[in-house]
Amino acid sequence: MNKYLLSFILVVFLCSCTSREKVDAIFFNGNIYTVNDKFEKAEAFAIKDGKFLAIGSSKDIRNQYQAEKEIDLLEAPVYPGFIDGHAHFIRYAKDLGDVNLVGTKTFEELIQRLQKHAKKYPNAPALLGQGWDQNNWEGKQFPTKDTLDILFPDKVVMLRRVDAHAILTNQKGLDLAGVTSRTKVSGGEILINNGKPSGVLIDNAMNLLTDKMPEMDRSQKLELIQQAQDNCFAVGITSLAEAGLDKSQINLLDEMQKDSLLKMRIYAMINPTAENMEYYFSNGHYKTDYLNVRSFKIYGDGALGSRGACLIAPYSDDEDNYGFLRSKPEVFDSLAKVIFAKDFQMNTHCIGDSANRAITNIYAKYLKGKNDRRWRIEHAQVLAENDFSKFGDYNILPSVQPTHATSDMDWAHERLGEERVKNAYAYQELLKQNGKLVLGSDFPVEDINPIYGFHAAVARQDDDNLPEGGFQPENSLIREEALRGMTSWAAFGQFEEKEKGSITKGKWADFVILDQDIMEAPYEELRDTKVILTYSAGEKVYELK
Repeated sequence: MNKYLLSFILVVFLCSCTSREKVDAIFFNGNIYTVNDKFEKAEAFAIKDGKFLAIGSSKDIRNQYQAEKEIDLLEAPVYPGFIDGHAHFIRYAKDLGDVNLVGTKTFEELIQRLQKHAKKYPNAPALLGQGWDQNNWEGKQFPTKDTLDILFPDKVVMLRRVDAHAILTNQKGLDLAGVTSRTKVSGGEILINNGKPSGVLIDNAMNLLTDKMPEMDRSQKLELIQQAQDNCFAVGITSLAEAGLDKSQINLLDEMQKDSLLKMRIYAMINPTAENMEYYFSNGHYKTDYLNVRSFKIYGDGALGSRGACLIAPYSDDEDNYGFLRSKPEVFDSLAKVIFAKDFQMNTHCIGDSANRAITNIYAKYLKGKNDRRWRIEHAQVLAENDFSKFGDYNILPSVQPTHATSDMDWAHERLGEERVKNAYAYQELLKQNGKLVLGSDFPVEDINPIYGFHAAVARQDDDNLPEGGFQPENSLIREEALRGMTSWAAFGQFEEKEKGSITKGKWADFVILDQDIMEAPYEELRDTKVILTYSAGEKVYELK
């Protein structure tokens, strides 16, 4: 058994000495990575009123402060609470009640999981699932609705692809959406098979169905959101960026946080609907200790896996297909103009090199050189070689997800070709531009565990520790860079570097204790790392049982 799995020693002192300042808690004898500007290490820290009061050696902290709770860390490794720089927390919460299709190796296995779920919940009004990926199936072809029509003719089936950029539905779903072979949609695609809709809706076409689906009731939402929070704390996440919410969803999170039902810090990106823009442009940024609303999430294009990413040259495995932008360029330009004028961040999803070029050119038009607006490109997945420099020229922050590289590496070259793929998932090249990278997972597209992202960033390998030597290892990050990307740099990307992201005096006492040191453990052992304890504002929110 790892020595850190032993219970930490709680030392209780009954001392009348008044020469030491009283604090709420002292943690000492630790291997603490502060992730401060100098990346210094420490042995101990004192906490008062939910914040770090002092950091230093065990001797100095215990000589200067006293607390009823003094915890001996037994030399365990301690890090700032992990920040997921790009996630879909609400969607993840909702998915906890759906059929999990992640990891299905055949369409037949997908059907078996659906049948099992339908048998368990026969009265459910719809059959919802998420996580399928046709690239993991033989032939790598999109599925069709035929089997769903036979097995589930009387209820809507709605199954989101792993990247959430495509949906498979049955005829009942197509009827609800009003989709026929003649239906047209801008910024999306309705796949046709033998002259009829196949059941696959891509990007904006998905809205035809999702907009018609009934809302989940409030009590179920609260339950699932709290379950999602528990899962985050269990992997050391104390803060995250929620990539796209409406005002009603933001209000729900705010209510839960104020009622102490939600202790996760959330940087909420706003969906750019007319209603949302009218409200937030009139009222400005919204900030509490747990919620930060100051940015808009824009979708530039689709995903590489569903061939919706917008490319400069056609797909190497589909010579007539360039992908597509989700809106016309003038729409993106008008959004940038008003977002800049109202002093919000613009955070745009860009996968393909054409989308990245179009959006960074629009950013450049309004940012006009060096600035501190911290506009972001979410994913920055495929770039033309001469477009990287715009990130540095205009201080555009790349927000990337290392597990996307290792999830896509087996087929990305098929989509992009051997030359173009060299400028994909190019994290070192992006890091050179500003000296910062925001790291996230994009969960539930990828696994929620940030250690998997850390492993993918430094080793460029999947969960089987393949390929040997790593995928395009020239773009791997060193461990310090990866840790900063999921702590201090992620906080910077949210304008919260003075509040969180490092173990520094005056910042929130959000921290995580692991069972092994990820800064030293061999690559092949990183994914086995377990969280022992997670703290938010000095309060224990998770303990390994």
